[in-house]
Order: sequence, then structure tokens, then C-alpha cells
Amino acid sequence: MEFLVYSLPEEIAREEALGNFSTALKLIDEFLKKDLPELQRKRLIYEKERIERLIEDYPFSEKEALEKLKEMFEDFSEEEFHRLLKEGILDYIVVNGERRFERRFFHNLAFAKPEYRERLRKKDEKVEKARKILHDRLERLTKGEKPKEYLVRARVTLRLKKTSSRNRVWLPFPKEGFQIENVKLLKTSHKNFYLAPNNVPQRTIYFEGKDSVYFVEFEYTVREWINRVDPEVAEEPGHFEEFLREEPPHIVFTPKLRWLTREVVGDEENPYLRAKRIYDWITFNVRYSYVKPYALYENITDFVVNNLKGDCGFQALLFITMCRIAGIPARWQSGWYINPIFASPHDWALFYIEPYGWLPADLSFGGARKEREDFRSFYFGNLDGFRMVANDDFMKSFDPEPRYIRQDPTDNQVGEAEGEDGRLPFESTLEVLSFEEV
Repeated sequence: MEFLVYSLPEEIAREEALGNFSTALKLIDEFLKKDLPELQRKRLIYEKERIERLIEDYPFSEKEALEKLKEMFEDFSEEEFHRLLKEGILDYIVVNGERRFERRFFHNLAFAKPEYRERLRKKDEKVEKARKILHDRLERLTKGEKPKEYLVRARVTLRLKKTSSRNRVWLPFPKEGFQIENVKLLKTSHKNFYLAPNNVPQRTIYFEGKDSVYFVEFEYTVREWINRVDPEVAEEPGHFEEFLREEPPHIVFTPKLRWLTREVVGDEENPYLRAKRIYDWITFNVRYSYVKPYALYENITDFVVNNLKGDCGFQALLFITMCRIAGIPARWQSGWYINPIFASPHDWALFYIEPYGWLPADLSFGGARKEREDFRSFYFGNLDGFRMVANDDFMKSFDPEPRYIRQDPTDNQVGEAEGEDGRLPFESTLEVLSFEEV
């Protein structure tokens, strides 16, 4: 999606900012009649799809938004709703003169204002139990207990909301390497499939068919990734050009990011401590927030720096970009956060320091635990064992490649689907079949 380096013509950007999307679409069609550079033409064609996706991501009217907040929080009033609107806290856009609210805006209110977490009508018992399991394990690991390994069996199911005469479906599949070993395919929904090789950056299992349901079951061994780093022996890395370069549109060394990195790193010469300063700045200054689908952003790292908020992947991308600017090789890793209770999509980062090699950094997990400095510090250079890794790079193609722009062209955690005429809508379910200590 290199075409995202092209900005929109100002009249199109103006109409979108005003919420006049019908007018913006007409202006795009007029612009496409001109003799344009190829990248700019692709950018404008994609903008038509991006507008459709954007409006889909803001489904609630003001009335529906108020009802959602009343359902979510104790004693929520209409006066409170209008006060939050005036404060600019609630996530909405204007669509043809009407406020429309983002599909997870009520969750983001609880992230932005911690007092709303105490007013939640219903707390997710699974999440609370999983958090206790994680924190109990972190207590032991931070006190020096020996790392463990786990044998995990899991399943991902994709259900198409609409089918075609030839459905093409990709599901995430574990990659061996780093902390993951002994990957095995256990069961599939269809006899015929193609399993991408392990060296593909974003590994998938691929199906074709006319059915509406596709699944894969697999197992793997994951180890807790614990490192004892002595900064005194840390050295500059060797030749890692692949993980030091820009990768537009999201990993871009803009003047703003160069300036920020210089300010954060200062005069620190030790590469490990340079990375630590970047990690500290992000975990202390960037607030966790749900975001729109990644495909809707022109430059993710720029968004994070401007807004000081973002989800796990946004924070990981900012860390990767700043590390590369600071001369520290950095890369992507993602898949699931998976424990004995449930699985959910998650992203984090790796950075390279001699003589230790690749080290993990989980910015969102560290930043969410600022009240426990031992836990926050743990996620710089270490990682819990509650992970499934399907991707070790960002914005890379599948094998085989899709014909259309993916639902998420940056990452893959829940799968993708397309038909003869374009992307197909779907829902995915991630299931833990078993989780055992080895």
C-alpha cells in the first residue's frame, strides 16, 4: 500500500473533514478522469473503498450511542453524554450532517477516563481470571523462577457472512522460530488446503470452496522468553539493513519522528539503553486505545505521535520506527495472546542487540502495568509464554497472494476471505482447546 504516501487533494480532504462523503466521492471520480501518476490513481481508487470502510466503522447514531453508554455504565445520564461531547472525549465523525459513533467508542471512554472502569455494569469474568493468571506468573518470573514451556492446542474458525462461487480463505497458522517450536497441523475443515511454508513472513493455511465455514486446529510448544541482559556488554548490531530501513507508509523517518527520537534518546551511546529510553517514553506517554481498522490510517506512527494513544500494534510500530531511526534493528511479531482461558489478537515488537540477538518488547502490556514497575520493566527484553506467533513481519503478502486489498493489509490474526468480485465479510472465532505445562 505504498500509494498511501500520496495525500488527498485538498478539496477532497476538505469535504471528508466536513462529513460530506457523497461530495467527496464525486470529486474523486472527477479527479480520476485526469492523467494521473499510477500511485496517485491507486490512492484515489482506494479512497473510495476507505470511505466505505470508515462509515461502516461508525455505525451508531447519537440516540444509539447514548443507549450504549447507559447499558455499559452505572447511572449514566443524557447530561453526562453531552458534557463528554463538549469535552471531545467520545469518538465520532460527522456523516452527511449527522454524528456517527465508532463501534467501540464506549470501551475507549473507559481507557481515556479510568473512573469509568469503576462504573462498568458488567465485568468480563474471563478477562479478570486471565489477568490474575498472568500476574501470578509475572510475580514468579520477576522473582527469578525458571522459565516454563507450554503445549498449546487451538482452533480458529472463519464464518462467511456472504459466499461466492469460489471463496478464497486464509487462516493464521503458527510459525516456528524464536519462542515457538514443534508446530503441528491437527485438523482442517476441508481436505484440500495449502499450508504456506514456515519462512513466509505472514504464515497462513489457505482454502478454496463454496462453503461458509472454514477452520484449522493446530498445536505448538511455546517457551517463556526470559533474558538476562547486562547493558555493559551490549554492542552495536552488525549489518541488518532490512530491519533498519523505512517501509512506507507506516514506518517512515519523518522530520518529526527524527526529532522526537533524538529528544528521547539524547546522548545515550549504549544501544540497549537507547532502546530502553524509547520503550520507557512510549509506555509512560502513550495511552492504550482501541483504534479503527488499520487499513483506514495513512501513517500509523504519525497518528500515535500526534495523539499519544493507540492499540498494541500502533505502539509496537512506533517503537520499531524510533528504534530504526536510533540505529537499532527492530521488527514486528504478532498473532495471539493465548492463555488457558481465551485467545485474542495481539502485536508486539523485537529489537536486536549484540551479543544477545533478538529481544522482545511488548509496549502495550508494559504500559498497562505502570503501577508495577517490575511488571512494566519485564516487558522490555522478556515475554510471557501466553503467545501464538503467526507473523514476524508487517505489511507482507500471503502465499498465495490475494487478488484484492485485504480487510487488514498490515497484519493477520483472524484470517481473510475474498470471492470472485472482492473481499467477503466474515466473523472469526479463536478457541483454546488445551493449554498444558510441558
